[in-house]
Amino acid sequence: MEVYLIRHTQPQVEKGVCYGQSDVLVKDSFQEEVNKLLKHLPKTIDTVYASPLMRCQKLAKELKASSSIQTDKRLMELNFGDWEMKKWDEIDQTELNKWMKDFVNVKVPNGESFTEMNTRVSSFAEELLKKEHKTAAVVAHAGVIRCLVALVLEIPLKNAFKIPVDHSSVTKINVGTDNCFGNIEYLNRV
Repeated sequence: MEVYLIRHTQPQVEKGVCYGQSDVLVKDSFQEEVNKLLKHLPKTIDTVYASPLMRCQKLAKELKASSSIQTDKRLMELNFGDWEMKKWDEIDQTELNKWMKDFVNVKVPNGESFTEMNTRVSSFAEELLKKEHKTAAVVAHAGVIRCLVALVLEIPLKNAFKIPVDHSSVTKINVGTDNCFGNIEYLNRV
């Protein structure tokens, strides 16, 4: 199976704002970004899995290569709880510093830790590996894609943010005949 990890297009959010699971609109450059990313995808895709957030749903509907879109809450971005839609410099700096020192394990107030997010993303990945698709697309967020790439590479979560995941980028993963992730064919193509 070929799995295409696709990050949503640029959101219409002011720079410096934390927007994790907030349902935000996309920028006017949406169609231009879609046209560029389609060049990195096959003509047909068996099925598309997408985060329920509007920025991913809108993009999933543009992938005309598939008639099947399956929405999955496990593909949502990190839940930033009390920090959602706040500017990073307006967040309590003591709480923010504590989280930044150990974002893998420290839970955002009324949100989740990266480990909790990784648990739900890994659950999705386990189910995906059992499917018999020739091709599948996953339209999601940078955090989700980093979790999946870290899983494939078997690297610690603390290193996941070293993985570049640009808006409207495509990462291709191959699944081996043993229903395990094989290799990353390419990463972060824009």
